[in-house]
Amino acid sequence: MNGMRPEPSFADLRPRLVRLAYRMLGSVADAEDIVQDAWARWLAMDRDAVREPAALLRTIVTRLCLNELKSARHRRETYIGPWLPEPIFEDGEPDTDDDITLPLMIALERLSPLERAAFLLHDIFGMGFDDVASAIGREPAACRKLASRAREHIQAARPRFAVTKEHGLEIAAAFFTASRNGDMGALRSLLAEDVTAFADGGGKVPASPRPLIGIAEVMARHVQLVQEFNQSPSLLIRYAVIDGLPGLISIEGGGIVQTTALQIAEDKIVAIYITRNPDKLQHVDGASMQ
Repeated sequence: MNGMRPEPSFADLRPRLVRLAYRMLGSVADAEDIVQDAWARWLAMDRDAVREPAALLRTIVTRLCLNELKSARHRRETYIGPWLPEPIFEDGEPDTDDDITLPLMIALERLSPLERAAFLLHDIFGMGFDDVASAIGREPAACRKLASRAREHIQAARPRFAVTKEHGLEIAAAFFTASRNGDMGALRSLLAEDVTAFADGGGKVPASPRPLIGIAEVMARHVQLVQEFNQSPSLLIRYAVIDGLPGLISIEGGGIVQTTALQIAEDKIVAIYITRNPDKLQHVDGASMQ
């Protein structure tokens, strides 16, 4: 072997590269395209001269994501209604190396692309600031400041009250049963007074055009929905962990596939995240439905 380290396989590196790109972009399809582009560039290189293949590929993916974010930011500005990242589903236990949940993904959207990259690479993926500097083309000291500013801006989105997967899915089941059966008393008992509900239809399917803020607005909307559920019952596909939050996958009236993720604090639902935009649910295939 002449002391040469074995070249990592694409299968070994791909999952974490896709996760990095997804955290940067909030899009499963875009993340996969970015990683495929990065791998094609990697294959064209003199790989024998590369000492740290994984680090180099993270750098390539990060730079491709920074370029993509320029056009993505414009698309966000013209998006119809609340924007939510495409849902991803976790089978088994969550990734202990990545504690980013859906609320934190939304908070990342408020950061500059460089702040987001510095925070993700250092705080989530464990890269040293020298490597972060190489990846985003800034000095290490500047990267420290970028990551620090990012932490300050998203601190409120960090989960403060841990909920086990099992208990979270129990609450998701109780929410589904109460909301679909029209048991408004049971539903109200599950919600925090300051609960907020977001529905992402992207202008493609019916959805609330703005967030519903407070228990009064959220309850009023569910009173309206009861009639719709009675006319066209929801079909529960399964309960699932969605971007780190307990939730469920269902088929609603008109055959619309929907994911519902619940942010829980102190046994109360503090936020409801509903994704209905069919463009964001194309990866909800048979495997996700089982």
